[in-house]
Amino acid sequence: MSERRPSPASKNSGNGRNGRSTRRSVWRRALPPDHDTAELPEPGSAATEPGEPPSVVEAALYRDGVRVSTPATLAQTYRELRDQASVMAWIGLGRPTSDELLSLAAEFDLHPLAVEDAMEAHQRPKLERYGDTLFVVLRAARYLDAPEEVDFAELHVFVGPDFVITVRHGAAPDLSAVRLRMEDSSDLLKLGPEAVLYAILDAVVDGYAPVVEGVQNDIDEIETEVFRGDPEVSRRIYELSREMVEFQRATRPLVGMLHSLIAGFAKYDTDEELQRYLRDVADHVTHISERVDGFRQALTEILTVNATLVTQQQNAEMRALAEAGFEQNEEIKKISSWAAILFAPTLVGTIYGMNFSHMPELHWGFGYPFAIGLMGVVCASLYVIFKRRDWL
Repeated sequence: MSERRPSPASKNSGNGRNGRSTRRSVWRRALPPDHDTAELPEPGSAATEPGEPPSVVEAALYRDGVRVSTPATLAQTYRELRDQASVMAWIGLGRPTSDELLSLAAEFDLHPLAVEDAMEAHQRPKLERYGDTLFVVLRAARYLDAPEEVDFAELHVFVGPDFVITVRHGAAPDLSAVRLRMEDSSDLLKLGPEAVLYAILDAVVDGYAPVVEGVQNDIDEIETEVFRGDPEVSRRIYELSREMVEFQRATRPLVGMLHSLIAGFAKYDTDEELQRYLRDVADHVTHISERVDGFRQALTEILTVNATLVTQQQNAEMRALAEAGFEQNEEIKKISSWAAILFAPTLVGTIYGMNFSHMPELHWGFGYPFAIGLMGVVCASLYVIFKRRDWL
């Protein structure tokens, strides 16, 4: 690897490490007011060395694909990178402080807009070119088995002529594994910052595969729950649909990003083998993006089927209630009919049971048969009437 090998974004730009002091004042003038340049320690000064925060995960310098130094602080990294020839710095940060990012920005001439994005996070995947530096935003994902949900994290990568800076907001991906893999493949690592960028992209995309399998299992379980009539399945469908929207936002922009990056690699004559590796990553991203689109469509269809099944179940329950009400009404009519029939003789018997002195029927010889006959006639009439109306 030649000294300060330019990246695809920086070939023929004429902005090497010696030009940083010239552009640094321009960068400082672009800082927001709350980051006054008078309060910002100079990169490499003693003020940045003691008490390095734990957000600096690891920093290392490489020459020809082999680690030559592991600086303990950012200031030490800056000094060694200036003093040693033909080396590349790979600095990994996890949720860094604003002071750390400002120190890196001043040392490596990072654009203020890119630094602001790295500070605030919550960015969509994108690829930006700022002079001789590429700024890449990635959304990593991992599947959590216990809660059966997808956890998303954000990763920012600055790629320059002789440095790679990763800023991670979240648990994924495991960049220590990426570093070990690259250190075991010195032939690939000596290709420079572009190779590191490829390895990071490959790790992020590979991390999508377990998520896809986990989501596929969730969808299979949801389909079973839908036809089993689980009342909680609607909530699970909705939550998984929201995760798929986030997954689409993480994967869909990567397709265009990788094609742009491939075009840049070809334009600046990046190693042909590295271009092949990057095309392979692009193929994987396309496949995953298509599967995620399929998942979202499947969840929409499942939600429609579930709504149909719920409606059918509600209709069946309403029909059953209506039938039960009808049967209950029929029983009430029968009870009411027999109550009316039995009420007639009770009424006649009650009248003649009052024993008033001036009741002619009490002293009439046919009074008893008349009362019994009257009861029978009234009951028979009511029975015929109710029978004709299907109440009995």
